[in-house]
Amino acid sequence: MGWLFAVSRGLQERRGSAVAAALPPLALGHALAIGLALLVFAAGQASLQHSHLRLITAAVLIGFGITKFFRHRHPRWVGMRVGFGGLLLWSFLMATAHGAGLMLVPLFVIGSKDQAQTPACHAHAGLVLSSLSGYLGATALHTAAMLLMTGAIALVVYYKVGLALLRHTWFNLDWLWAIALIISGLAALLS
Repeated sequence: MGWLFAVSRGLQERRGSAVAAALPPLALGHALAIGLALLVFAAGQASLQHSHLRLITAAVLIGFGITKFFRHRHPRWVGMRVGFGGLLLWSFLMATAHGAGLMLVPLFVIGSKDQAQTPACHAHAGLVLSSLSGYLGATALHTAAMLLMTGAIALVVYYKVGLALLRHTWFNLDWLWAIALIISGLAALLS
């Protein structure tokens, strides 16, 4: 939902450059949330057997996905007028609350299983999944994809569509996200 904050900033300041200026703190907050999730995963990977880590990962993702079906409320403590720090904090909290970093964990579970079976350096999409560079690369790649999509949506809504569309048409993205979390959990379970 970062695109909505970016559009709001553009409408408040009446300039498209404000939309673009909102994107870096949104991306940084998202990247920090992913980094935190991967840090927790790396600690688990260092201290748990692969089979236990796979089951825990699957249970967390599936449980989180099921929870998202029944709990849709977002915090109401922040308004739409926020600066760099507020956008960064909001993005970090929302990405953490929505489990954005969890979406990458099945990649690392699968990668660590493959690496255990083949002692040679194993990589997916050019990233060594059990190294610091793999974690940083996955975080950067995921954040870049999020930034590209958020920016594209925000700019299209700001310049072409407008917010009037949201008054008449709204798709609950939390449900789509819940389904994606459950599918990722099943992928981790079946890996």
